[in-house]
Amino acid sequence: MKYALVTGGSRGIGRAICVKLAQMHYFVLINYKSNFSEAQRTLEIITEQGGKGALLPFDVEQPDEIAAALADWQQQNAESYIEVLVNNAGIRRDNLMFWLTNDDWRSVVATNLDGVFYITRDLLKYMLHRKFGRIINIVSISGINGLPGQTNYAASKAGIIGLTKALALETAKKHVTVNAIAPGFIETDMTKDLNVEELKKLVPAQRLGTPEEVAELVGFLTSENASYITGQVISISGGL
Repeated sequence: MKYALVTGGSRGIGRAICVKLAQMHYFVLINYKSNFSEAQRTLEIITEQGGKGALLPFDVEQPDEIAAALADWQQQNAESYIEVLVNNAGIRRDNLMFWLTNDDWRSVVATNLDGVFYITRDLLKYMLHRKFGRIINIVSISGINGLPGQTNYAASKAGIIGLTKALALETAKKHVTVNAIAPGFIETDMTKDLNVEELKKLVPAQRLGTPEEVAELVGFLTSENASYITGQVISISGGL
């Protein structure tokens, strides 16, 4: 049995990634923080399609909570390891920097960037020992180009890009690839409060992307066909 962990797997892009990996015959561990009903729905979709998975709740901001959850899973699955990690969990608290509060900054950086470090560090030793692993970090076009009102979000995603590039150099000899995917405007809960018609005008493709399109790229980067791709940031943004 091959295992994959997707953080923030209860909705949107995370749910689509969970479903895709299950279709690739991974046993998918669906991480969520508090939305049990949506995470359970993700699991139901997987099982309805003949796939396998389980819920693995923890808060990506809390290193002790992460360590305990992963150690407990490893103890129950001593002969296995999580070979695919998709760091997808993330939040936005948009505002111009002048009005950003300390908590607006801290919570976004802690969830988006610190969580990637905590989880990746805890799982990396197993990948290196087995000499195989796939780490895929979901970042954002905002982390590459920046967007007004997103200094906290852009900084957190740009930080993950730096982490991705540096870690890829550390792990390539052990056949552990580390890549980032930078979605543009995707039809999810994170864009539902925005003016979609105005967003479309900014995108050369003249539409928003879908979570399933992001998931397809995750599937490719997970596959053996992508074994020579590491340290890269791939945008999926309709040309934005």
